[in-house]
Amino acid sequence: MTEIFLIFIGAGFGGVLRYWISNGAYLLLGRQFPYGTLVVNVSGCFLMGLLFVLTLERLDSIGPQIRALLLIGLLGGYTTFSSFSIETINLFENGNWAGAVMNIFFNTFICILATWTGIIGGKNL
Repeated sequence: MTEIFLIFIGAGFGGVLRYWISNGAYLLLGRQFPYGTLVVNVSGCFLMGLLFVLTLERLDSIGPQIRALLLIGLLGGYTTFSSFSIETINLFENGNWAGAVMNIFFNTFICILATWTGIIGGKNL
């Protein structure tokens, strides 16, 4: 139950952080391109890679609760793209190239298609 609470808290902070960072990027760079989302996704992926290695390989004293707070909660609330990225890297590193390519395909093309289908469905309601 403690992990669930920590994930909940982390996700709340991550969502607020996403709001601040993306709006700051739009303020600085304008809205002619989705810079806010790009900045959030790139920074979230960097943090996922860094914290993944630090919490699993370098800092043995960090328990699963803190990993859940940071990786699932904070970064999950900040951007799920970081989860997609680390899972894809793990598939590649484990030699599952087909799974990695399928993950990339499903999480880009099929999700975009699902979004488009949802938009069409919403417009036709």
